[in-house]
Amino acid sequence: MTNPVVDWSPADHPEAIALSEIQWWQRTAELALLRMDDPDDDRISWFSSRQIDARQLVIALRQLLYAVALIDGHLRKLGLDQALRDVTQAQDAFKQALPGLADVRNALVHFDKWALGDGRGPQKRRVDAGAPAREVASEYWGFEYDPGCRHHFSWPPNPLGERRSPSRRATRGSRVSGCPRGRPRECRQTGADVKSALIAGGLSTSDGSSLTRLIVGSDNKLRLSLRADGHAEQRDRGSLANRIVGALRAADIRLLSHETPDELDVVGQLASGRALICEIVPR
Repeated sequence: MTNPVVDWSPADHPEAIALSEIQWWQRTAELALLRMDDPDDDRISWFSSRQIDARQLVIALRQLLYAVALIDGHLRKLGLDQALRDVTQAQDAFKQALPGLADVRNALVHFDKWALGDGRGPQKRRVDAGAPAREVASEYWGFEYDPGCRHHFSWPPNPLGERRSPSRRATRGSRVSGCPRGRPRECRQTGADVKSALIAGGLSTSDGSSLTRLIVGSDNKLRLSLRADGHAEQRDRGSLANRIVGALRAADIRLLSHETPDELDVVGQLASGRALICEIVPR
């Protein structure tokens, strides 16, 4: 019986709750994508704001599926078979466009388990097959958004996938794939060489006055980007980016992104705020 004191409950209309949550999480995903196209926000010290937004994007996309599950249950209860089939078809297309989404979300949310090799899904299957938990934890550790390639994620050893969702703006342009990892020692040497090249080119590398930002990703690759602050010299970001690229090339260091492996328009990409991979040119 209905308690007359309780004149409203979300349990009365779960479909309305689901639609409301879908709107919230869809807009959360859209906002994360828009922020990931912007330069990193320097107000949070050395952390990359775009990496934070990438994590939020994964969680938001997974939350959409939880909301759909709530609709599924309500449609079954009402016996609306055709509507249920339509929702199921859309849900299947979404999952096919982002395979592995649930595993990546679980790894981010339940990091306390995954850091020990005690995670569900692929970690559990590896452990059940006889692999040491410590080894499994190492294999499945690390999540990264690559600002040099729009909406590119890597999560070893299995990526989310490379297919696109044709129907959702929230996943437009999303492309997820693995990328080879660098070596820590090589990364440190590259960082030292980059700083030396910038100094030789008359560009400061000190934390207080530098207009450049060097970040080491979880793949142990060094990335360089322009800071988004109020320095007067940044009024002409194109000129500054051109000086940086020239100084690095003079030292046999090139800037790369996954979108332009042939080094096309690296000046324009750097000026726009993208973080580009620093790589020593083989001799």
